[in-house]
Amino acid sequence: MWRVTYHFDNLAVVVEQQPQASPMPSYVSLLRYMKSHGLFKRPRRGPVHSPGAQAAERRYEAREIRSYESEYVNGLWHLDFHHGSLRVLRTDGQWVYPILLGILDDRSRLCCHLQWYLAEGACELCHGLCQAFQKRDLPRSLLFDNGSAMIAAETEQGLARLGVLYENTLVYSPYQNGKQESFWGQVEGRLLPMLEGVADLTLDQLNQATQAWIELEYNRKIHSETGQTPLARFLNDKNVAQPCPSTDKLQLAFTTEVRRIQRRSDGTLSLEAIRFEVPSRFGHLQELRVRYASWDLSTVYLADPKTGAILCRIYPQDKKKNAEGLRAPRTPVVASGEPLSSPGMAPLLQKIIHKYATTGLPPAYLPQTQNPQNPL
Repeated sequence: MWRVTYHFDNLAVVVEQQPQASPMPSYVSLLRYMKSHGLFKRPRRGPVHSPGAQAAERRYEAREIRSYESEYVNGLWHLDFHHGSLRVLRTDGQWVYPILLGILDDRSRLCCHLQWYLAEGACELCHGLCQAFQKRDLPRSLLFDNGSAMIAAETEQGLARLGVLYENTLVYSPYQNGKQESFWGQVEGRLLPMLEGVADLTLDQLNQATQAWIELEYNRKIHSETGQTPLARFLNDKNVAQPCPSTDKLQLAFTTEVRRIQRRSDGTLSLEAIRFEVPSRFGHLQELRVRYASWDLSTVYLADPKTGAILCRIYPQDKKKNAEGLRAPRTPVVASGEPLSSPGMAPLLQKIIHKYATTGLPPAYLPQTQNPQNPL
């Protein structure tokens, strides 16, 4: 939709070329006419030729937009990254603009966790999300956009293992996560202006100030829409949260599971161009399932492909240590014992003989007599 001034200028040219048609209306009259007919200028939703932007535009035109709210506390969380407008000074002397990860509860508007990072990858997302879980327990569902950190294998598989449903918003449709977008306005309009006077603001100072502001002001201030403080509504309304597991289980959950083939020659597998040694008790397995996080290759695990249970931890190959010539004895494969052989003829052969006898065919051979003078 074009601007009103654009229509007004074009209409002036038409009236100038055809003065007998109708008199030139004023700008206010044209503006009033366009508003009464719903001709508002809408922001463009992404690139014109983008399939995602076209799908977002079709949905916007075909479906009405309505505000919503979860019925229970911890029923739905919102999650998003925000590029801050206040730069910080790193230890290497570089000025950078940090990125804020924010997690909100839809029902109470409580900020479950807020932290600044220098990147917006899956590592930062899982790091902040685990802290939110440890503070507020596990929600029933999560809503976030289609950023690379949100659709990473570690994020999606981790939420699935924890039993948390997740949904992605339609691309170029920030209104679907409107509560989160509104929250960024409070960060930019209230928190960051109080830090503009700090000349050499560091990331640690920014995070300390952010935690104090979110816990002692935002979460304890009356919300204009709910009429309650986010903290009071979070504590008093019905809560459908799930218990949060331990830190180790959370870190183990946010990993991706991949399939690898074991090298028979030296009992190793390749992961991210690094060789890992497989214990000898798993040497008989050709295909292995490996669990790991792409940002931390120091903790890699073998997993059971059927149950997902962790079998053991594996370590990178140390060729320098292997050059010393020391070799551990092979661990025997745990077996169920030697199979017991049943006496007599095998059941299959008995079945074949019986079937042959029922055909009525004559014997296919002649037995040799014991008289050596007459072998036939």
